[in-house]
Amino acid sequence: MMRHHIACNMQATGGSMAQLTVRNVDDAIAAALKERAAKAGRSAEAEHRKILEEALGPARNADFFSEARSRRMKLVSGAPTTTELLRADRDRDEIR
Repeated sequence: MMRHHIACNMQATGGSMAQLTVRNVDDAIAAALKERAAKAGRSAEAEHRKILEEALGPARNADFFSEARSRRMKLVSGAPTTTELLRADRDRDEIR
């Protein structure tokens, strides 16, 4: 299993951007990254930035609760809530 070195050295460059170096990346991960970048029509470096921005960008934290609410709304209406399920489970255990 070969390991790749993906260059993005994490150091200040004098501007508002930094460089990040990632070492010992597995072949399969490096290949998947290149494939993902090609499918999106981006360079591997641009794909690295996109992945990091999606995972760690400031909007990610701000959108967490709105995303959770949105997903909760998509649940089947009329289905028991988690509170109801926990109570039913507790009540069943008390009967035993």
